[in-house]
Amino acid sequence: MRGTTNGGERMRRSARVALAAVVAAAMLFGGGAVVTGGESTSTSTDADPTPRPRHSGVASDDALAPSDPAATTSPTAPETATPGDTGGATGETGTTAQPPVSGDRAGTLPGRLHTEGSRIVTASGDTYVIKAAAWFGLETSNCAPHGLWTISLDSGLAQLASMGFNSIRLPYSNECLAASATTSISAQANPDLVSLTPLQLLDTVIDRAAGYGLNVILDRHRPDSGSQSALWYTDRFPESTWIADWTMLAERYRDRPSVIGFDLHNEPHGAACWGCGDAATDWAAAATRAGDAVLAVDPTLLIVVEGVERQGDGSYTWWGGGLSDARSNPVSLAVPGQVVYSPHDYPRSIYPQSWFDDPAYPANLPSVWEENWGYLATEGIAPVLLGEFGSRLEDDTDRAWFETIVAYLAGTGISFAYWSFNPNSGDTGGLVADDWVTPQAEKVAALAPLLGPGTVVTPAPAATPAPAATPAPAPTPTPGSGPDGAEDGEPDAGEGTDAGSEGAGDAGPSKHSASALLPWVTAPAAPPGVPWVARAPAGGGTVGDEPAAPDDATGETAEPPASGGPLSAQEGRLGALWSVQSSWESGYVAEVSVTNSGGASGWEVSWDDPGATAVLGSWGMSCVIEGTRVVCTGSDWAAFLSPGQTVKAGVQVAAPAAPASPTLAVTAR
Repeated sequence: MRGTTNGGERMRRSARVALAAVVAAAMLFGGGAVVTGGESTSTSTDADPTPRPRHSGVASDDALAPSDPAATTSPTAPETATPGDTGGATGETGTTAQPPVSGDRAGTLPGRLHTEGSRIVTASGDTYVIKAAAWFGLETSNCAPHGLWTISLDSGLAQLASMGFNSIRLPYSNECLAASATTSISAQANPDLVSLTPLQLLDTVIDRAAGYGLNVILDRHRPDSGSQSALWYTDRFPESTWIADWTMLAERYRDRPSVIGFDLHNEPHGAACWGCGDAATDWAAAATRAGDAVLAVDPTLLIVVEGVERQGDGSYTWWGGGLSDARSNPVSLAVPGQVVYSPHDYPRSIYPQSWFDDPAYPANLPSVWEENWGYLATEGIAPVLLGEFGSRLEDDTDRAWFETIVAYLAGTGISFAYWSFNPNSGDTGGLVADDWVTPQAEKVAALAPLLGPGTVVTPAPAATPAPAATPAPAPTPTPGSGPDGAEDGEPDAGEGTDAGSEGAGDAGPSKHSASALLPWVTAPAAPPGVPWVARAPAGGGTVGDEPAAPDDATGETAEPPASGGPLSAQEGRLGALWSVQSSWESGYVAEVSVTNSGGASGWEVSWDDPGATAVLGSWGMSCVIEGTRVVCTGSDWAAFLSPGQTVKAGVQVAAPAAPASPTLAVTAR
């Protein structure tokens, strides 16, 4: 590996220790397969079409996984109390008792925290390092953490605790807080969750996480469930709503000390500035207003404040990544000792920042981080929580970045939140494989210097599955409609002009095999206490370009719909690969990988599909139907290809079937 240092050798030694724990943790859980798709973003303030250093927090969206009929029609699990259980999902309709947690780890929680200089400390003054992972989905039109269509909530929490994390960064949207129902939760895997409102589900996640020794940091990731916003407000969700929802959550969780912090707004960018004095765009001033409102309700919460994309000196960094101006213009709240600054940082695979071309790379990285945000911690000014970082570790450049940032975090003691637990992250992949169970061994091992070897944590016994409902035919999607119930012209998840990223691709495509929710996959009867998992067909069947796995539970398989294998096209120095990622009775998801081997260029990819009736969502490209062809043009984070760059984008199409072997074309623009 490039950039090997003595610290890197120590990292590898720790990694070997961690691998044993990874294997042990993997043995605790069953397998499965899932299909996901992409989030879309729509940002009215991003008028500048010039490609900028953007990130990320790439969440692939739910709209690409059809709702499980059983998840929405199964009877509600009985609300039976468990002796000695004090947790519960309290909401408008009452309290749902929680199952007992196997090996209760709530005693490991630190309680409410505050800051002293660059340290986050407990009430007794002990330094506390937040070691978090994001589990996204409550900000999408599912209004639920993703993967609950396949695994139980308890098994996911146990997996994170086993890896050595002590916290979860939990994204949400304001739209979901007000929604009346979730989608895509399996009634077999999570029978006690399907009838909860998103807010009640949030209660439940928080309560159960505490039993596994996991704090929660709430992250207002989006205003509505279909789009990221550059600023903290939109026409539909004004600042007053943003603050009112935060104060409501502060009141709701005031007696839950495992809720340690509020990440006020994910990745300010575009027009967002730091200390510029314009009330409409000054993020530091807005964070002060919201922080003071929250602390007036609960003065013990950490107020997590991200940076901005464009800094005062004109330099650009990641969305949410720039905090150099906090030195001269810090966020000063009425309650002192509660501010934690939170940049985001990513490798070249997310966006080709200038510092990746420095001949000294990766040795130059610590100085870049110090200038943008690290100085706050190393100079004792304020604590830093690296709120997002991650990589698929697909090449040596990314591995060198990963090793360097892990060593930097370990050496400085800076807190962190890895993006993400979810395998359906378009930017970084996940900490688990596409079955939502198997640990990504290389990533977990690479994080070993920060997490330690981990400890096997057993999930609580699964609740008794509700009787399976008779599957109903999947409805034909209608353009402009979706499970989030978007109104007044707001885009549904997967739609919008900024499709695909909460930065440089927040809703990029994901690598996955088959859906646990697709109508053609047989749902086996799971033994009691085993999360229900549907698998892809055996016998050489494929979905897209991923091999399918047999169904271990029943030995039976279901035939998938016809779908073509990967197709390729070439024009000059542009090459494209096209494959179907998932298909059901009323639509399909296709992924496009475009490579530029020469000069920088925009691009367009198209293919035959006479049956296509609508484009329901896209990420990394803007797609339309022209006659009998689907035509997609690179947009947003994937619009402009640098020499040697490869991007992946995707689209959800309404059609009676996926085209088997369409004619594919790629064109430079």
